[in-house]
Formats: sequence, C-alpha cells, structure tokens
Amino acid sequence: MAEHGGKRDKAGRKPKAEEQKLVEKLSPLEPLALKQLEQAVRGGEKWAVDLFFKYYYGLPKQTIDQTIKSEDVQITIVKPKDDKG
Repeated sequence: MAEHGGKRDKAGRKPKAEEQKLVEKLSPLEPLALKQLEQAVRGGEKWAVDLFFKYYYGLPKQTIDQTIKSEDVQITIVKPKDDKG
C-alpha cells in the first residue's frame, strides 16, 4: 500500500502553459464540435441534451441530508462564588 501515497511523477494538475497549448490546438475544431453537438441535440440524443443543459443552466444545487445521532448529555453549570460572600 505504500506505493499509492506521496508525490509521484506526472501526478497532480498540469501546468497552465501546457493547458493553454492544448486549448490552442483544439480551438480550430470548436465550430465543428459545436455543429456536431447541435446535430446531436436536434436528433434527440440524450447525452447531448444532458450535456447542453449542464453547461447552459449549470448543475442543480446539490443538498446533503445529514443526520447526527448523539446520546443525551447532562451538563451542570456551576456558578463561581463571588468575592462578596
């Protein structure tokens, strides 16, 4: 199990410059990708409609139902005696 922890080569987020190079390579394909997405949405492809709404409207607000169970605890508050008596 020791081999799964700690720092590893190529782990973590890619440098911003590397990410920018990838965006520059893919930018010429943007019109084609949008056209394909449009065709898929018009064709009623579920994955395309789902993707469209996730990006257009964003994901719905996620809620977490959290239940905390605890035993009854009795706390006794003792007032300190004042100096006057």
